[in-house]
Amino acid sequence: MNKIFKLFSLLSIVAIMFTSCSPEEFALGTKDVKSEDLVEGIAFKIEHDATNPNIVYLTSLMGTQYTPLWNHPQGRSQEQKVTLKMPFAGTYNVQFGVQTRGGVVYGDTVTFNVENMYAEFVSDPMWTLISGGAGQEKTWYLDLDANAVSRYFIGPLYFYGTEDNWKSAALYAEGKSGDYVKETLGITDSWHWDPDYKGNSWLMSAVDFGSMTFNLKGGANVVVEHTSIPSLGTQTGKYLIDTENYSMKIQDAGILHDSGRNGVVLNWGDIKILSLTENTMQLAVLRDAALSGEGACLLVYNFISKDYKDSWTPPVTVEPEPTLPDGWQTDISQTVSKSVKWVLSPSTPFNWANLDGSLMNTGWTSADKYDSWTGYNAAAAANFANFSLTLNSETNTAVYVAPDGKSTTGSYTLDNKGVYTFAGITPNFVICGGWVTLATTDANQWRITKIEKDPTGAVSGMWVGKRDPLKPEYMVYHLIPQLGGGTVDPLAAWKKALVGKTFKPDIAWFVDWLNFDLSGGWTSATTFGTDYTSNSWVWTQKTSDIAKSASIKFEASGSDIKATFTQDLYDAGGNVTTAGYTVSGKVTIKPDVPSLTFEFPLVNYTGSPGSWLNTTNPKGANWTTPLTLNEWIFVSHGSSSLGTIDTDGFWLGCVSNATGAGDSKNEVLGFHFVLAN
Repeated sequence: MNKIFKLFSLLSIVAIMFTSCSPEEFALGTKDVKSEDLVEGIAFKIEHDATNPNIVYLTSLMGTQYTPLWNHPQGRSQEQKVTLKMPFAGTYNVQFGVQTRGGVVYGDTVTFNVENMYAEFVSDPMWTLISGGAGQEKTWYLDLDANAVSRYFIGPLYFYGTEDNWKSAALYAEGKSGDYVKETLGITDSWHWDPDYKGNSWLMSAVDFGSMTFNLKGGANVVVEHTSIPSLGTQTGKYLIDTENYSMKIQDAGILHDSGRNGVVLNWGDIKILSLTENTMQLAVLRDAALSGEGACLLVYNFISKDYKDSWTPPVTVEPEPTLPDGWQTDISQTVSKSVKWVLSPSTPFNWANLDGSLMNTGWTSADKYDSWTGYNAAAAANFANFSLTLNSETNTAVYVAPDGKSTTGSYTLDNKGVYTFAGITPNFVICGGWVTLATTDANQWRITKIEKDPTGAVSGMWVGKRDPLKPEYMVYHLIPQLGGGTVDPLAAWKKALVGKTFKPDIAWFVDWLNFDLSGGWTSATTFGTDYTSNSWVWTQKTSDIAKSASIKFEASGSDIKATFTQDLYDAGGNVTTAGYTVSGKVTIKPDVPSLTFEFPLVNYTGSPGSWLNTTNPKGANWTTPLTLNEWIFVSHGSSSLGTIDTDGFWLGCVSNATGAGDSKNEVLGFHFVLAN
């Protein structure tokens, strides 16, 4: 053992020992700690396990008033006692320090020896996954090549919080929210950003980065060929995996990385393992705040194995496209007249959308909900108040009125995919913030990404998109029609559709699960019915019996609408407790949501496998438009709408999952009601 220290320091420490306590109770009290005080045998000790000398214990003798700071072969620790499992023979370094009133103090580096290899410590699957196994080697590449191709990950580099680890990375991979991860694991600095390289090529240049080869041939050896960083060249070192804490320590080498970040990490060999499979590996190093000037975080480099890289073939991908409803061309072109004047929505004028047309920023439901970085608010609507685009589907003419009042006439075509191509006009102006701009593509085109209908089935708006030339997304604009004429009482259509009718749960198409934008769903009109085995987790004969007993009858009550709800109530054992239970109350309708608020809960499926199904909407406050407890979303799903209610019924939706409530996703549970015979 290396026990070099100054004689006078030793004498002073010994004096303290004799006058105060034994080495096992060593404490410096209020005395400042100096580097020369932190001596092996006095301030800390290194011991080999009596039965297995490959197990090494590092123990602080400074007392619990001092936080120990260990730098050891398997990384860094702050425990009073650290257990190291050392599989390979060799000489290893340890540096001990403490946190004091004046800051961190470290002693000199000391060493300990391990005489023999202990194969049991390299039997963990992690060793095999990284190196190929005993006597083998395995080569890894950064998942980005000189042709800017990432084969498995969406990019070569991700960013995580400083406290993230194997467990948090797994939770994020499952789609859990940051709040959920922090609460579950008891950590604070936890977050992640996984940028795709195609849309974020600024991350690093696409070059040949070289390779990393790990082996277990007479020891744990690693060779890192830094092709893109000539100053590092080829490094040869040793590595040690801490399988219990999912970390790795490399001596005399550092993991493969880009040249642009070479100077922002203090130790490229001090590594957290965030994920590891036969073909993929994610290694994280700490970006130093002072060196980077960007704050501390984990730089997570994504690697693929040589076998995976060599056998990989480019996938044949089909980009998703917006799905427009049947008859959409007639809907938008031949409503009341063949000439439709479109204006920009003052409450939700723009957004970004995925290639399938789904909006990226689902929380932007009104002017006051836009993020401040966009520069949009209610006052900004004045910037485009005079804008309009009038399209005549009979003559294919287009009249563009710019916000400054200047009018230009041109023409347009509309293909069967919903792509507008303009000639003679080029809509272009700033919406807000000096940078959010309404514009067409370089080909003077827009694509319809979504069509909105009111509960009567009439078109109430459409989103048109400008495809980003690099990223898989659209910038989209929300156009709403102005057909002229007086304002129609929105409740008139509701009263016509509902009043005087009784509806019951649809036992053929009982429920469905939708996204927050009310797209999606996986059930159909043939999912349930008399099939009591395929979905017995929710639908059985008992569930069907309860559904058959339920009904909602709508009646006029002065200028209001009244609803009477009936069902048989069951106990948890499936026994009827109240046959024909009935309750009545006012129904409040909000056409702009749209939603129906009852004065009572709806169908209670207690006594069946569907007992967990919602009777109210307790998570409704987390929807895009906050809802109250008994407020249900009026969902146009399938071919149903207020205009087709007699033939297709209607859906009432509640929020079953919400990230705002700590869930891993946003989801609406819809219940289908159809006209009773």
